[in-house]
Amino acid sequence: MAEISSLDDSLALWSAEPGERAGRPLLVLLHGYGADERDLFGLVPYLPPEFVVAAVRAPLAPPWPAPGYSWYAIEGIGNGDPATVTLAARQLIGWLGEAGRDAASIGLLGFSQGASVALQALRLEPARFGFVVNLSGYAAPGELPGDAELAELRPPVFWGRGTHDDVIPEFLIAHTTDWLPGHSTLSGRVYPGLTHSVSDQELADVRVFLDKRLEATL
Repeated sequence: MAEISSLDDSLALWSAEPGERAGRPLLVLLHGYGADERDLFGLVPYLPPEFVVAAVRAPLAPPWPAPGYSWYAIEGIGNGDPATVTLAARQLIGWLGEAGRDAASIGLLGFSQGASVALQALRLEPARFGFVVNLSGYAAPGELPGDAELAELRPPVFWGRGTHDDVIPEFLIAHTTDWLPGHSTLSGRVYPGLTHSVSDQELADVRVFLDKRLEATL
């Protein structure tokens, strides 16, 4: 398997200056296929200000003429191969080795591909992450060494998706529906009429979820 590039720290967007980050909870935003770090960074005004928010750029460029960047190739997504998702998650964990060093805690919020990478990172290092927000993503099939620990810890996971989302294959939605309850403290909602996108109601629900995560750390 070809090795993907490391995440470019110089491209990350931060909601706080370096001197204002230490000792605060960190929320990392992971964009979807064909987007970049600016896509989810626009959510910052809707998120609790107690979080330091960082938005990172995925390391791959989709095949021309698709715009933006991707965490892994979407070719073969129907086969549910978790290896490329795992590789992307390891790249994220590597970046957090320095970027998250002084954070009081680390949570992940991803959309689509970014959500799948967030869940995979949680599976690789269950004790490292306080929670995951999964927006229109899925849990990759297959087993990982951290799954048993994850099933014991059961960290909070919010999963939001739309009834009219036709991007993620049905078998991956079914797998995620079966897998997440046994490996997390799951909450979330299926939004009527929502496509492969994020709605105002979903953002409001995410805000409630994040506020509760902050309350739990007090």
